[in-house]
Amino acid sequence: MRLRIQDLGEPALEFGNGETGKDPKRILPKAGPFGAAAYDGIKQVRLGLVTPASEATAIRRWIDKMHTLLLEQESNAERFREFPGAAGALRCTFDLRPELVRTFNLVQYEQAISANPIARFDLLLNLYANAVESLCGDHHPDCILVCFPEQVASLRVANPRLTAKEQYLLEQLQRAEEDAQLSLFEPTPEDKKAASELLAQASELLFRTFHRALKARCMTRLKNPVPLQVVRRQTYVPAEAKQSNATRAWNLGVALYYKAGNIPWRPKDLAPGTCFVGISFHYLKRRSGDLLYASIAQAFSNEHEPFALKGASVPRDQTRERQPYLTEGQASQLVGALVDKYTFLTGSPPTRVVVHKTSRYQAEESRGFRDCLQARVPAHDLVWVAPTGFRLLRRGMKEPLRGTLCTLQDQEHYLFTTGYVPWWREYPGPHIPAPLQIATETDSNIVERARELLLLTKMNWNSAEGISRHPISLTFARRVGMIMTELDEEEEPNPLYRFYM
Repeated sequence: MRLRIQDLGEPALEFGNGETGKDPKRILPKAGPFGAAAYDGIKQVRLGLVTPASEATAIRRWIDKMHTLLLEQESNAERFREFPGAAGALRCTFDLRPELVRTFNLVQYEQAISANPIARFDLLLNLYANAVESLCGDHHPDCILVCFPEQVASLRVANPRLTAKEQYLLEQLQRAEEDAQLSLFEPTPEDKKAASELLAQASELLFRTFHRALKARCMTRLKNPVPLQVVRRQTYVPAEAKQSNATRAWNLGVALYYKAGNIPWRPKDLAPGTCFVGISFHYLKRRSGDLLYASIAQAFSNEHEPFALKGASVPRDQTRERQPYLTEGQASQLVGALVDKYTFLTGSPPTRVVVHKTSRYQAEESRGFRDCLQARVPAHDLVWVAPTGFRLLRRGMKEPLRGTLCTLQDQEHYLFTTGYVPWWREYPGPHIPAPLQIATETDSNIVERARELLLLTKMNWNSAEGISRHPISLTFARRVGMIMTELDEEEEPNPLYRFYM
């Protein structure tokens, strides 16, 4: 068997003052976030807060603490670095004023918590959503912190909108999904998580989670929607935290900075006009009672904030190898609408479109995407990505380097987006890393397509580590799809990424 291994290295990011580097925690304190200049002042990020009254003081104390130097207590100083305060790390301050704090009436909150599960879900949803809405006037904050006590954070109920027949059908689909995984390999918990982050999951429609329901309601049904940032006690109470003060401050700080309308960092050396599109499928229930799939297209480029579009609904039996697919017309219409939206937002059409999909392209999809893109843009590529049970170890039982591309028989390609990180001098994972299988439908350079995928795994602004398993093109599309399970059939999801993080 012929095996070829290449180390693609770690892609660089661009920060303030034109500085570049691999690790946000190293570069941000020196250069500031993208767009920052040496002569710029300190930005103010206005925060709102929705919380049970008992948690308000501790949350305010933690936000104040984020403006001070926080030292790391972890053993690996290369990965876990001190937090120099919000001004030193992100050139901003987080302003949480008393008039932008909403605390719940204790009697109403206790009544909601003590109700039966279905009633508890609805009562708490109304309580939280009304409090958020009261902050979304003309002079709204940039981002709203929403405190979830543990009994709220873990709240999940069976979807009451499903009939018994629909529930039974989804349970069958869920078992089929699990069997499909087992037929390929014996998955570890990490493998299962990876698959769930890429592929449609019946459980998303079988159950409602409080986190998802609140975000869906607040981003689609308010006049002036504001991004939400959920905080739990393990975020702001050091005694209950699972990470050090500095790590928690880094991660929360970067997320708040982005949700407030700023860009912490962006890809370096990404050709102007390049638009990456992630295609994903999700279960959807129609008012008529039909269960079907909804398609989502998500776009990422350096020219505009990531955005998403809702595509065609796909009948439940429009599948091959247990995966839904688009007809030629549906594929052409979806990617055409995305090119139109990109052109509207940026003022000019993209010069190149790269489509990422979470399953192999069917012939109809390939024709639809190709015909539309060939007529609309100078260049395009069609790439598919899939989880796999493939494993590889370096000599001496060492984990593969993140960025390793393994090619078998010049036909199968596996990209390790997780693995040993040289500048951290460790592998940040519990199991042997599993790569993503990647392939192209076009006559394209697989090494360059792998480099682009690796670069897009660094666009997770929900963490300061600058490393994720999957590219933003696909993770964003998945998050939009999960929110769509909460929407009515005719409702359009909010297009902006910051609302889904």
